[in-house]
Amino acid sequence: MYFYDFNSFMLYLSIRQYEYVIAVADAGSLTEAASRLNVSQPSLSVAISRVEDVVGSKIFVRRKGANIKITPFGHHFLSNARTLLDNAKLLEQGHEVTRPFILGCFEDLAPWHLASSLETLRHHFPNITFEGVAGRFSELASGLEEGRIDLALSYDIGFDAEYERQIIKRAAPVAFVASDHPLAARSELQLQDLESHQLIFFEESLSNQFMRELLDRLHITPSIAPPVRSLELMRSMAAHGNGVGISYSRPPSDVCYDGTSLVTLPVITSEAEVDIKLIWSNLLETAPWFTKALTLLGESPESKVRHIERRAPNEL
Repeated sequence: MYFYDFNSFMLYLSIRQYEYVIAVADAGSLTEAASRLNVSQPSLSVAISRVEDVVGSKIFVRRKGANIKITPFGHHFLSNARTLLDNAKLLEQGHEVTRPFILGCFEDLAPWHLASSLETLRHHFPNITFEGVAGRFSELASGLEEGRIDLALSYDIGFDAEYERQIIKRAAPVAFVASDHPLAARSELQLQDLESHQLIFFEESLSNQFMRELLDRLHITPSIAPPVRSLELMRSMAAHGNGVGISYSRPPSDVCYDGTSLVTLPVITSEAEVDIKLIWSNLLETAPWFTKALTLLGESPESKVRHIERRAPNEL
């Protein structure tokens, strides 16, 4: 959680001073602006000078007997000032400043789910702006807590009980082995079959911890290779005989980036199965369309495609 340090962060201009600047720009003169604001012209002139002193640049060119002229810097400043006042009004009225709806996705799942999920949401809710972000477990959890992410698609690792959840599908791990590995001829594996082999896990702390705790529960004590940061690096290390990679993501090809072949084996140990879920804060104020979005995202990718082909965009 982030806290403001009020000793180092301070706003030197008030909302009223921003209103004064905009009023002068709209009126075209200090005299007319002072009349509209019901303040004296000298007071308004002092206020404008104060703003210019704080920002360190001239906003207006003021010449006696002539209308004021806005400087290039002044045009930029005024644009931002109008946005600030508009957002302040929304906040005062209890409305959130308009921003996109952010769908977060666990990094290893993102290549399979993020783009298609965004496509589904944009098709069915065309009046809403959706953006996606991929991250590790800790990044998604902090993003949900701090309001930077509205909904996450992830394995349920590292999320507290305060979050709401909806299961999308059940997932089982796979093992990556070199083509000449002793296990390569197998069609499937139990985790217990890996006890005498060196295993490769991900470097991400929660993912690594999850796998280690799973093996501990099953009383399996294999040797552990140095962890890796990415799925493709895990596959490459396994393909070159550096151990057995364990992942819940299975790319469609059994060829690594460097052209080396490997074998991917399903792990059928029931205790290793996990759920892929939609996760969101129980403090999130959801709109009426949110429930339908959860349903759409919970459908299979094939079903999503059929929906997009045969349905016109829905009204909000």
